[in-house]
Amino acid sequence: MAVELRLPQLGENIKSADVVNVMVSVGASVEMGQPVLEVETNKAAVEVPASAAGIVDAIHVAPGDEIEVGQLLMTLRDGGSAGGAVTATQPTARTLAPDSETTTAPQPEQEPKAGSTNTNGPAGPATPGALTVVTPIAETAEKLAQCAVVPTGAPCVPAAPSVRRFARELGVDVAQVSGSGPHRRVSIDDVKRHARERLQQVAARPPDMSAPVYSPLPDFGTWGPVRREKMTPIRRTTAEQLTRCWTTIAHVTQFDRADVTELERLQKQYADKATKAGGKLTMAIMVVRVVASALRMFPKFNASIDMARREVICKDYINIGIAVATERGLLVPVLRDVDKKNMLQIAAEVSAIAARTRDGSIRLEELRGGTFTVTNLGNIGGSYFTPIVNWPEVAILGMGRTRTEPAFDDGVCKPRIFLPLSLSYDHRLIDGADGARFLRWVIEAIEQPLLLALEG
Repeated sequence: MAVELRLPQLGENIKSADVVNVMVSVGASVEMGQPVLEVETNKAAVEVPASAAGIVDAIHVAPGDEIEVGQLLMTLRDGGSAGGAVTATQPTARTLAPDSETTTAPQPEQEPKAGSTNTNGPAGPATPGALTVVTPIAETAEKLAQCAVVPTGAPCVPAAPSVRRFARELGVDVAQVSGSGPHRRVSIDDVKRHARERLQQVAARPPDMSAPVYSPLPDFGTWGPVRREKMTPIRRTTAEQLTRCWTTIAHVTQFDRADVTELERLQKQYADKATKAGGKLTMAIMVVRVVASALRMFPKFNASIDMARREVICKDYINIGIAVATERGLLVPVLRDVDKKNMLQIAAEVSAIAARTRDGSIRLEELRGGTFTVTNLGNIGGSYFTPIVNWPEVAILGMGRTRTEPAFDDGVCKPRIFLPLSLSYDHRLIDGADGARFLRWVIEAIEQPLLLALEG
């Protein structure tokens, strides 16, 4: 009896995955629960187990294929099951992708367009590359179609044929229009008023970033040979998330520098103690602890914006994401309750979580729930840059490479070590004065470590 194994649900809002490895071959004996396929989503590398026992009769996918939930993976015979389509059991995640506190919003159901009947017969398929001329009335109808709802069994409303035709051209369901004439008869002015109200509702909606529109590319092959490489799931997710961040958030970046001469001395003094605790006391670790205290002093930087409800979500916990560069791309594991931990604890936790991130064993929950992000380019080079806020967070702090420069202390020129800092934030919530105060507080706490002990 044949048994079909199909791709199960891999997680919330995950609809597809890329096949990385087929772990069995035709003719192989498979036990129930045995991993038969390895796939990679935008969140994890997943081993898909068999939901039935049997012998592999056919394999319908290959490495590199992009498959969807419910797609047929392989067929078993003598599986000892009732036959028919069987969905594999819940897979186990191993390797995770870039942080995103909330997964991509589910696509809304497409609502039928009102008055979309074509009296000239059905339109043929669109020709690729064909030029489409959009008239003002067609453009208006397209916008109105975003909010048009055609009720089933709607009553017939009194309206002249010319009014109905005008409503169809605008994409308006005449049954939804409130008539102002005798016996609620609908006029052209009523249709216009209804259309204006609908357009205002569409304009008031927040932009849908789940389906960005991409501009067409030129034919690069015109000027020479080209190669196309498929984006990995992690790179694809990173691109989509950064597009969402850049187009949603009103970015502002402020730059300043901190004198870390004293902090670097303390770093060297207590480096051995951190090593014994299982971590490495770096400048980034010390800055992360300072930022955690700053977020308690400036809770607005630890919040999120809900534009749909016109609300600010204030979080009473401080989870800081640490950007980690890996061979697969940039990942952001999250440290929990950083304000409740000392630097030695943070150092040990960062060492462990960074190692898991790089070797691919990090778990999904370790990449979610961040409230603020710190990214450090100091170990690579450079000074100031403009980090992109990791939506739905509202701020991110970038660290550059420390540099020794001359500075005056009580009129005496001395060499001092300075750390470049770049603070990006969401101007919809945070004003420039707030950003300056936050950054100055961080700098003063870095330059005067005793301040952290005094103010927490």
